[in-house]
Amino acid sequence: MRKGPYFIVNGITLYRLLAAFLLLLLLFYKRLDLFKWLLPLSFFTDAIDGFLARKYKTASILGSKLDSIADQFTIIAAIAGMFIFRGDFVRENVAVIAVVLGLYFIQTVLALIRYNRISSFHTYLAKIAAILSGIFLILLFLLPEPLYPLFYVMAILTGIELLEEIILVFVLPEWQADVKGLYWILQKKR
Repeated sequence: MRKGPYFIVNGITLYRLLAAFLLLLLLFYKRLDLFKWLLPLSFFTDAIDGFLARKYKTASILGSKLDSIADQFTIIAAIAGMFIFRGDFVRENVAVIAVVLGLYFIQTVLALIRYNRISSFHTYLAKIAAILSGIFLILLFLLPEPLYPLFYVMAILTGIELLEEIILVFVLPEWQADVKGLYWILQKKR
């Protein structure tokens, strides 16, 4: 593995981790004007670091863990932003949001219990759900009105993805990074 691309990819991930804390600081000061532009940059760098890690074959356990942690903090910042800047939207959709957040919480707790760390499955379904979530959350802060059809598609797909990850926690006896999905794990077990 070449060290240059390795440090660049992990540097981008580290930037995203630091940017998540900056996003939280912007929330504290209620600076939607900056928050709504830093959030898309964080989501964009999430896509870039994964692409570069695969392209330059610099994927590593450390990188996967850092990526998952940065993902978690970026999503936490985006969800907190939703509560702070789009409270009306949250109140209108509290049941859907509660179900998705509940599944997320269950999956995270189960992974911590089973593996002593958060999961880093990065399944195909998780990647699709993350893209839809990122697009929805970016547009939620940039547009005057939420895109409800996108929200419901994103919520349903994210719920299915989280159910898949909950099942994966029970199926995989040891922590694994970058699992394609439940279908592929079950095929291996045959």
